[in-house]
Amino acid sequence: MKSPTLLTSRQILDRLVSFPTVSRGSNLDLIDWLESYLGGHDITAHRHWNEDGTKAALFAHVGPWEPGAVVLSGHSDVVPVDGQSWTTDPWTVTERDGRLYGRGTCDMKGYVALAIWALVEGQRRGLTTPLQLALSYDEEVGCTGAPPMIAAMQGILPKGSAVIVGEPSRMGLITGHKGGTGYHVHVKGYEVHSSLLPQGVSAIMEGARLIQWVNDQNAVLQAGAPGPAAAQFNPPFTTLHVGMIEGGTAHNITAADCRFALEMRVVPGEEITEYEARFEAEAARLDAALKAVRPEAGVQLDQFFGVPALVPEIDGPAEALVRRLTGANTTGVVSYGTEAGQFQEAGYSAVICGPGDIAQAHQPDEFLEVAEFEAGQRFMETLLEALA
Repeated sequence: MKSPTLLTSRQILDRLVSFPTVSRGSNLDLIDWLESYLGGHDITAHRHWNEDGTKAALFAHVGPWEPGAVVLSGHSDVVPVDGQSWTTDPWTVTERDGRLYGRGTCDMKGYVALAIWALVEGQRRGLTTPLQLALSYDEEVGCTGAPPMIAAMQGILPKGSAVIVGEPSRMGLITGHKGGTGYHVHVKGYEVHSSLLPQGVSAIMEGARLIQWVNDQNAVLQAGAPGPAAAQFNPPFTTLHVGMIEGGTAHNITAADCRFALEMRVVPGEEITEYEARFEAEAARLDAALKAVRPEAGVQLDQFFGVPALVPEIDGPAEALVRRLTGANTTGVVSYGTEAGQFQEAGYSAVICGPGDIAQAHQPDEFLEVAEFEAGQRFMETLLEALA
């Protein structure tokens, strides 16, 4: 009988990058390949589909069928390459000058490749403490794929005790991150010639009132004295940001529409729901004012993501484990959000630790240093020794 193909972590990385799993498209080619590869090594993989069946999360368990697993968590999706100037094929791993170039090598298929390798090796070697893989979709559009995956895991796999989310941290131990939420805002105006401005509603000019409210909030937050939790972050306060805006027809017509995206990054210890309520109340006040001029006008909000903060744990099992594996004496926090907060919210102990530098994520010619990938390999080897 022919033995199943056994791939190195680098070979797995080559395969993962070859799948263009941009968030706007499907990830099923990657999931199909991974399920087949794990099945060839007698590992049962479980899928959790999105609502329209175009994407799926995948999770699996090796070792004793009991609670207490270490969960290696990553995401399958990557950001687009549209409009970026690449000097290599983004869907092929190119090694040059000690770097592995390709979309997702850093964020975060490098870690996922290492996690898949570790899962198969754990199955081959035998473990006394179980190991799990959790691979989500749609992380890059607001971590929306992880919560249903985590919920599905509860009824299928024994509950894990420590989650290591492999976002790029240069293999440093990260124990906290900000929470986040985001809104797509649509301000609906009423078109008239600009010479008749009071008879119409300019969606752009009225939308600017909400954007100025965001600026005012930032000024207050930045001027305040940070608390102990916030002081660890850079910047040491909650931030609100508008990064995209569009609208209007011509310079001499009041704009019928203005659309922009608002994100909030909230430090642990502050309630995301409080910021949501304040912004929604301000939008409601503007909506009422616009409707008083023209009933057709108004403000519509579509909340498109929400990510809880990762709160540093006191004597957390995940932190203790990664300290033992890496010898780390220090921890850090980051201002970006990850799925670690969602695992923590579901009752897992969670930290972040993965190869690569977040500065390379989403960039043209994204790369992962070979040395970082090798450090990740040593981490997985040490983990398997600890679990055996």
